[in-house]
Amino acid sequence: MTIKGVLFDFSGTLFRVEPVTSWLGAALDSCGISLPDSELARYARELERAGALPGGADPARIPPHLAQVWDVRDRSGASHRRAYTGLAREVELPDPRLYDVLYDRHMDPSAWRPYADARPVLAALRERGLAVGVVSNIGWDPRPVFRAHGLDDFVDAYTLSFEHGAQKPEARLFRVACGALGKEPGDVLMVGDNRRADGGAATLGCAVHFVDHLPVDQRPDGLRAVLELIGRDR
Repeated sequence: MTIKGVLFDFSGTLFRVEPVTSWLGAALDSCGISLPDSELARYARELERAGALPGGADPARIPPHLAQVWDVRDRSGASHRRAYTGLAREVELPDPRLYDVLYDRHMDPSAWRPYADARPVLAALRERGLAVGVVSNIGWDPRPVFRAHGLDDFVDAYTLSFEHGAQKPEARLFRVACGALGKEPGDVLMVGDNRRADGGAATLGCAVHFVDHLPVDQRPDGLRAVLELIGRDR
């Protein structure tokens, strides 16, 4: 197999969302609300346990009234917002404005940091002439995040679940992503952090490589193995 194109997941693979404490702090600042540190920490713990931050920790439990929308959350922007604001509402925050402000905050480019090796790996793939795509389960457009951090020029195509009404591990989304690169699935490597969702690419014949979903400062070089894999195949 000769790898001619690489697909990357977005959250937890190329970028990591900010910690819950800074996410909540930014929303509080936006609303002009000040809290003692102890209360800020308590609300942050409760929101993290609820899984209210997209790209953050998974919910400890899915409330029954959100189970249906949770299962299809990445197929539309409306479902994504409803699912995550619904999880946030499981926590009684000091101002009702915060639920929507929190959701909007997570889409801000400043809420995301690229992993340290994202740029050098993407640049190396570009230098080697490989096609690069992003395929993500998401309810909003992350292109502004890539642009703000100077990585958009390294991406040839974005395949986003909410734009196609399909979500990983559905084969259809991977088929669209490979087609957007102009490559056959057997010539494509999928790189992601979720074995179930990203592993779905294997059903089409894509090679798959997994990275650990860790904070940015705990995973400085998790993507560099991609270059080694490609080097062995060329």
